[in-house]
Amino acid sequence: MLILFRHDDTAQIVIHTANMIYRDWANMTQAVWMSPLLPVSVKAATPQIDPLEVHPIGSGERFKVDLLQYLRAYGKRLNGLTKQLADYDFASIRAAFIGSAPSRQKPAAASPSVTSFGWLGLREVLSGIPVSRSKDDSRPHIVTQISSIATLGATPTWLSNFQSVLARCSTAKIVISEKPPPSSTKASSFFTKRGSSSEKLLPRYSVIFPTPEEIRTSLDGYASGGSIHWKLQSAQQQKQLEYMHPTLCHWKHVSSGGLPKRQAHRGPAAPHIKTYIRFGDEEHRTIDWAMVTSANLSKQAWGDVVNKKEEVWIQSWEVGVVIWPGLYAQTQSEEVAMIPVFGADTPEPADLSALNCNAEMATEGTKLLGPETVVGFRMPYDLPLRPYNVEEKPWCATMQYMEPDRNGHAWGGYGR
Repeated sequence: MLILFRHDDTAQIVIHTANMIYRDWANMTQAVWMSPLLPVSVKAATPQIDPLEVHPIGSGERFKVDLLQYLRAYGKRLNGLTKQLADYDFASIRAAFIGSAPSRQKPAAASPSVTSFGWLGLREVLSGIPVSRSKDDSRPHIVTQISSIATLGATPTWLSNFQSVLARCSTAKIVISEKPPPSSTKASSFFTKRGSSSEKLLPRYSVIFPTPEEIRTSLDGYASGGSIHWKLQSAQQQKQLEYMHPTLCHWKHVSSGGLPKRQAHRGPAAPHIKTYIRFGDEEHRTIDWAMVTSANLSKQAWGDVVNKKEEVWIQSWEVGVVIWPGLYAQTQSEEVAMIPVFGADTPEPADLSALNCNAEMATEGTKLLGPETVVGFRMPYDLPLRPYNVEEKPWCATMQYMEPDRNGHAWGGYGR
């Protein structure tokens, strides 16, 4: 993450998936979320958080609260930065900040009104996001796309818990109020009611991770695989691969007929990006929410399952943002849709035509009017997804690969 203070007395928050090394920024697929330019607040800034003041998740003020809490977790090292950043007005931000910091979190203390890290914080965010009403025969689809998968255990206990977090949503239709003043204490704009998903909305899950062939043929060849990790040596790791294999999908799509492919044009650039996206249906026409983060699929990043002391242990530092359509509504009645876009930053006419054709309810055959506002989310991968076949394995940086890459190099494997 970058926090920039500019000569024009504005600040900007930049959250990115790349490490500060040349290869990450040159020839690998990454993501960057940038805040608007944040002016100095007209109010007298105070670095202390008022425990009685509650800001809705998704508002700029709540983003500020959660970001400052994350920075405070570093202790005295960042006191100066935290104090300086507190002087800026975050009201123009439309996103939820989600962070992780080495800590032991108490699930019983988690609440939408306080900052939580890891999967506890993500659960609070997603529980307030309403999801689109999909057709009766089309389930929502949650796609996890990461550059590293840690050792999660021989059984899917941790993964199942994390998937249940990703499935959280609000059962209420979102009500977007007119933009409240920064001092508002009403937690009403972006969540009004909380509830769990009904069985009808239970999603299916996929995990995008590159194969050895996709790394070999990438722009940097095997060298890019040095930043992409999944250990497969031990018996426990092989059992993990066994239960995860049915969910695995390719990073790079090779057309084999059937449905038309929507191309992101990022296939040759190996993925160091991390995205978690909930699509509204199996056709991937709309997006219920999208997250860009530094957090890979690991206990260290998101936190382990609850232990005997009723704690969730988080071991690493991570930052990310979650966005969803309702953040962009200006009035209570405005309908907003978020859609995937490919090779562009904003929706194009073909994207809007596909959305309008898809705006049909399965029940009673009634048609929906198209949304007033359409927000594009630039996709890093092609759609539809291509699942692994039964023989295919994910890339493993500790294994040897002797077939030369595009640069004529073989891969000897880490730790050999």
